[in-house]
Amino acid sequence: MAANARLRADDLSVSYTRKPVLNGLSAGIPDGELTVIVGPNACGKSTLLRALARLQAAGSGQVLLDGKAIHRQSSRSVAQRLAILPQTPTAPEGLTVRDLATRGRTPHQSPLRQWSKEDAAAVTRALDLTHMAANADRPLEALSGGQRQRAWIAMAMAQDTDILLLDEPTTYLDLPHQIELLRLVQQLNRETGRTVVMVLHDINLAARFASHMIALKGGQVFCEGPPSGVITESVMQSVFALPCRIIPDPVHGTPHVIPE
Repeated sequence: MAANARLRADDLSVSYTRKPVLNGLSAGIPDGELTVIVGPNACGKSTLLRALARLQAAGSGQVLLDGKAIHRQSSRSVAQRLAILPQTPTAPEGLTVRDLATRGRTPHQSPLRQWSKEDAAAVTRALDLTHMAANADRPLEALSGGQRQRAWIAMAMAQDTDILLLDEPTTYLDLPHQIELLRLVQQLNRETGRTVVMVLHDINLAARFASHMIALKGGQVFCEGPPSGVITESVMQSVFALPCRIIPDPVHGTPHVIPE
């Protein structure tokens, strides 16, 4: 566990209608890494991500951002350092890609600080980084699924935070668009140094793109580390009840799961 991580969960417990989802979970998100959270259905992956973003209240324990309890910090202060893209974001009909990206600047504005050159530059930079500049004036509903996800990531990038949380960003995308999107996220992590945390279901894609992985089981961290240390036959059996063989990916050399 990253001892000096800017974002961390400390003995965190969360319950829904008295049913525990996270149970005394502690984890530090390594700064500057691309971390992927994996685990079986209903193990608490999305709940953890929401708790890290202060969208889900803790029953006990706490989330710390820059050494302070996140729930005691102002929403504006948190949003200037941390952005989250939920599973199924929605936007008003007719909103263009540029309009959406512009909304990412809201945490940086106030009655005394309206739209500025810095805001315009941040939006332009976000559209360029996500390769959406050519589609900036198109409405979201006119885009493909992959383009739409890029537009939402552009909004999060325009927010210009050091930490970016993505909850199942490849949902509803076919495999080529999943890989395209994950390549983009990996590129953003490497070129901008942002700390990225994703929830993914596809273990092999997670192993290919992550630099750090956290495997959850029963609302707790079962293990964490580089993909080579997390994607093992024993972990797959213990966490997913999946008998399998692990081989090196013939193209990338990352662990590749072959179910028996």
